[in-house]
Amino acid sequence: MKAFGFLSFGHYADVPGSATRTAGDMLKQTIEIAEGADEIGVNGASVRVHHWARQAASPMPLLSAMAARTQRIEVGTGVIDMRYENPFQFAEEAAALDLIADGRIALGVSRGSPETALRGYETFGFHDEEDPERGSVIAREKFDLFLRAIDGEGLAPGDPRMVGAGRYLAIEPQSPTLRDHIWWGSGSRATAEETGRKGLNMMSSTLLTEATGVPFHQLQREQIDLFRAAYKEAGHTGTPRVSVSRSVFPLVSDMDRAYFGLRSEENADQIGIIDGFRSTFGKTYAAEPDVLIQQLLADEAVMSADTLLLTIPNQLGPAYNLHVLESFATHVAPALGWKPNTEGPVQGDPVAAS
Repeated sequence: MKAFGFLSFGHYADVPGSATRTAGDMLKQTIEIAEGADEIGVNGASVRVHHWARQAASPMPLLSAMAARTQRIEVGTGVIDMRYENPFQFAEEAAALDLIADGRIALGVSRGSPETALRGYETFGFHDEEDPERGSVIAREKFDLFLRAIDGEGLAPGDPRMVGAGRYLAIEPQSPTLRDHIWWGSGSRATAEETGRKGLNMMSSTLLTEATGVPFHQLQREQIDLFRAAYKEAGHTGTPRVSVSRSVFPLVSDMDRAYFGLRSEENADQIGIIDGFRSTFGKTYAAEPDVLIQQLLADEAVMSADTLLLTIPNQLGPAYNLHVLESFATHVAPALGWKPNTEGPVQGDPVAAS
């Protein structure tokens, strides 16, 4: 682990105990957390994307504001659901964001997670006749178009009266660094290998749509190893990034113990059914800093990835969430190999040399 960031699900609800009552609260507070995290030295600020729910849903305006208000931190998503996206509009917006942020972005994209709406992407106007229940086919076809668009391929036939005969036009703007900042949210070993073959970065969360009997962190480490092997076998020679997500809470105050002390007793992975798959859920880490250090050093996926994303309880407000991030930066992260954002952009591992 070289870097850590935060991942906010962007929940908001007008309920007792919530500091985030409205969508406006959520958006402004996320920007505030990103600003504070940037000053602490945190490397990444990411938001989850969910439609048809009281959570963050339209990430580009939020990420643009976060990038404009910060100096060093990387802003991103975990993840954008491609079932809902127009690949060409998304390509234009992503390039503009990359240019605004001077490359400080980490756009996680995937087929998407289970949602409250029944095939909600169809209401957005996107249909998948081959796979109507899961939407995976339409998501992957659209993602391939997105990659072709950001690579500058001419995809729209030009009007001969305007640009001459036989010319195909690429989307604008173009950002030459954008492809390096695209991540695929991989939930299985098979998708990890596919991500490696495409030469992308890989984002893996606290849920894997597999259950093989081995502990979650070992299953995720297998996923990372397969990704890097596939990346190398495909002939890519870059330094791909890998991130994993964890719920981690250093218990350094009475408030921490009141909120998360009981979580320290829930020291086990869980198995459940998500989207029809028997799946493995990672455990929550909540303990004194010295215990957390030993637990995370023993987490094979955390130590294999270059970036750890901490899921934060955004409804507890900016002050408390910045306290969690600062506690981790002060008491835990240095022992894991962390380098703050003042030391420059995060680099992946040189797979071709491994």
